[in-house]
Amino acid sequence: MEEIKAKTKDINYYILFENYTHGLALEKLLKEEGLRARIAPTPRSIQGKLTCGMSLLVLEEDIEAVRECIDRHQAKYYSIVEMECQINPNRNVFC
Repeated sequence: MEEIKAKTKDINYYILFENYTHGLALEKLLKEEGLRARIAPTPRSIQGKLTCGMSLLVLEEDIEAVRECIDRHQAKYYSIVEMECQINPNRNVFC
């Protein structure tokens, strides 16, 4: 399976959960269906009152298939948040 790498200036989707169990269950389900998703820390700006700091990162081109899978299996999640990519590819570049 192809690894997900967040792209800069693109839209990413974060699937938020109330607990880790729901997040890990959905990740397993998506992998079984051949869909891409990566476990990622939930950005603080969207975490809100949730205590679970885990989310699944889904790229824009995959979100519709992921939503269909969630609906088909009635998977538990808190919300899906769309936001511009927060990953800075030059974060650890010093020269």
